[in-house]
Amino acid sequence: MPTTTAAPATPRPGTRSGGYAKGRARRRQIIDAAIALYAEQGYRGTSLRDVAARAGLSHPGLLHHFPTMEALLLAVLEHRDAEDTERFALAEHHGVESLRRLVDLAAWNQARPGIVELFVVLSAEATAPDHPAHDYFVARYDLAVSSATEALTVARDRGELRDGVDPAVAGHRIIALMDGLQVQWLYRRDAVDMAAELRDAIDGLLRTPLPRP
Repeated sequence: MPTTTAAPATPRPGTRSGGYAKGRARRRQIIDAAIALYAEQGYRGTSLRDVAARAGLSHPGLLHHFPTMEALLLAVLEHRDAEDTERFALAEHHGVESLRRLVDLAAWNQARPGIVELFVVLSAEATAPDHPAHDYFVARYDLAVSSATEALTVARDRGELRDGVDPAVAGHRIIALMDGLQVQWLYRRDAVDMAAELRDAIDGLLRTPLPRP
């Protein structure tokens, strides 16, 4: 005889989705608090209790979302990358358009010094192999250099790159320039224009300069 299965109970409207939304909002609240504290006192100088206090949560309440400082740090870094990728559609464009969006990203970073400082400090600290973000930054730099190299390779194949430019070498230099400009900008924000400097460097690689805003 065939068997029948009782239909699953229908959840009350708003219970599950509301809980998920609340959880996402709370995680974002914690991440924002961590970003502010990391920028103010560094990752190593910040405890989970500090973040909980800044976010207006109890320590156990924060641990429910991020059981370790390492988990929170990686969430902060991944959140920054996800926001940038979505804002500038970095994964959806190729060639010269991809390079132009790197310039847009540099311009956007000039409006958020706290995030830039966080990234600069953490990327330096994470050179230590035992740092919790070491593997993250190794993978991130590999991806950044390969993405810039790919963009330049596409530009070369389309006849948009100057003769003699090696996409692999130039891709590495573009990422190094972006990072170096961030450090200089933090010291002298009134004298360094990250977007303009990066645009000029990329223009030197192309047959036709990037379009100006």
